[in-house]
Amino acid sequence: MEVTHLAIEQIIKAFLFILFAFFSVFLTLVLFFYFSRKKIVKIAVEKKNQEIHYQKEILQSVIQTQEEERIRIAQDLHDDISSKLNIVSLNTHLLKTPNLSEAEFAEITDNIVSLTKKALENSRRIAHDLLPPVFEKFGLHAAVEELVLEFSTAKNVQINYENELDFSALDVNKQLHIFRILQELLNNSMRHGKATTISITFVGKNKQNICVYTDDGVGFNTNLGNQKRGIGMQNIESRINFLGGTINVQSEINKGVRIEFNF
Repeated sequence: MEVTHLAIEQIIKAFLFILFAFFSVFLTLVLFFYFSRKKIVKIAVEKKNQEIHYQKEILQSVIQTQEEERIRIAQDLHDDISSKLNIVSLNTHLLKTPNLSEAEFAEITDNIVSLTKKALENSRRIAHDLLPPVFEKFGLHAAVEELVLEFSTAKNVQINYENELDFSALDVNKQLHIFRILQELLNNSMRHGKATTISITFVGKNKQNICVYTDDGVGFNTNLGNQKRGIGMQNIESRINFLGGTINVQSEINKGVRIEFNF
């Protein structure tokens, strides 16, 4: 009986030990999953906050770019058109002056014609900057060719443009975003990069439309991250975001820049 009693006690102790061990493992697993889940949630929240912050940055850059564009257009209208039309108005009133000689009348008339012609040219230039007529009539490919020609002739730069894509399959708004991206990139290369050679290539790869843009300018340190991202670059990123694409920027000091984006 005594031996049986001892055996029962050992069985109970063994059972309690196993139960305690099982409970310890269970508690460890619960705590592990709890803290793991908490960490995952924290990472997800931080990622979401970063995305929200990035979207706010993009929205802010778009708003700022739009405001700068409005100011520029208003300035152009005031300086190039409104001022000339005011002078035309003054000259028109001068025609009412009594006893004008034939030479004076001819001089005033010539001034009116000249100023009106300049105002028309400036209005066409402003309209062209907003939306090139060739883009409306012939699409993105022709507009890029004209853009390349304008930069090549007006600046001391060689631009190589190659295109393997059919842009007509794209929505017009998407085509316009791509055109504005190239405008911004070319402006950056000339103003900040001091480039002398630029390459623009459109290709199709892995069922994606890809643009590869390179220049031989001064470049910049990509490790600086947001410190080097100006309004122009943020605007480019916002347009690529609208296109549903991604952008990859590679650059080093004095080694130019290589930008690839898909859409």
